[in-house]
Amino acid sequence: MKALRTIDGELRVAEVPIPETDGEALVRVIKSGICNTDIEIARGYAGFNGTLGHEFVGVVERSPNMPHLQGKRVVGEINVGCGACTLCKSGDPRHCPGRSVLGIHRRDGAHAEFLNLPAANLFEVPDNVSDNAAVFVEPLAAANGIAEQIDIKPDTQVAVVGDGKLGLLCAFTMIRRTRNVVLFGKHADKMALANRNGRNIETRFSSVTTDFSASFDVVIEASGSESGFSIALDMVKPRGQVVLKSTFHGKTGLDASRIVVNEISVRGSRCGRFGPALELLSNGEIEVEDLVSEEFSLENGVEAMRRAAENGVLKVLLTT
Repeated sequence: MKALRTIDGELRVAEVPIPETDGEALVRVIKSGICNTDIEIARGYAGFNGTLGHEFVGVVERSPNMPHLQGKRVVGEINVGCGACTLCKSGDPRHCPGRSVLGIHRRDGAHAEFLNLPAANLFEVPDNVSDNAAVFVEPLAAANGIAEQIDIKPDTQVAVVGDGKLGLLCAFTMIRRTRNVVLFGKHADKMALANRNGRNIETRFSSVTTDFSASFDVVIEASGSESGFSIALDMVKPRGQVVLKSTFHGKTGLDASRIVVNEISVRGSRCGRFGPALELLSNGEIEVEDLVSEEFSLENGVEAMRRAAENGVLKVLLTT
């Protein structure tokens, strides 16, 4: 089968064997989505070698442990735990110390014609959710998962830093919980999406000369840049909370004095639950298809990755 792989810094589409399932489900990938994490991994983030990709929709070809899934259209939770630790036994392997992560850590990913995952990781996609929308379940779950960590009330003042794919999804999920959401970005066309389909999210342009007053209870940093954390600290109120969503290859300077003096809480936020994200799409509460910029065939995956890394581009999809 074809797979988009990064090996020791070289990105290419390669012919590789269809994965051995070893009791896991075999999924034929229909479409996969390129995210910023894929781009950063190709640059060296996380030290991963193998097939990239963790956002996908596909059809189950084989499922030895859950045969009722065969032939079903599915998405898949990306963390595969050891099954034996306390976290796994509680039903939440997202931080299992022995986990593998689809296309990120110790497990080949979704930018391929086939992938394998435990059947328990798979979620059937409702008929009214399109393939393009289903690809967004993983990042939408990640955005929606912020509310698992922080109590967002109707009067909470929330800022989202970054108008890329993840920043927009964070704004879409936050506006369901509070009407006080401001999206900060640099691209008029991207920020215009915040006010389509009845979203009505306030948008503001940001630049190096912008005066960011410390006026927000919660600041979500989703810019994908090293400067995003510093900007978030400028925006958050004393005793406010900063949520870090960006992943990139490099290190961020830490202004610890401001965190201490202003008693700011800083949280990392990674993966969310797939079930609630699927419900948001199925119920029509959040629309995502207008975030798709382009589609490429898998065999043109290297070109697609280059395109996805360009300024102003939102979601790039790969089709098998």
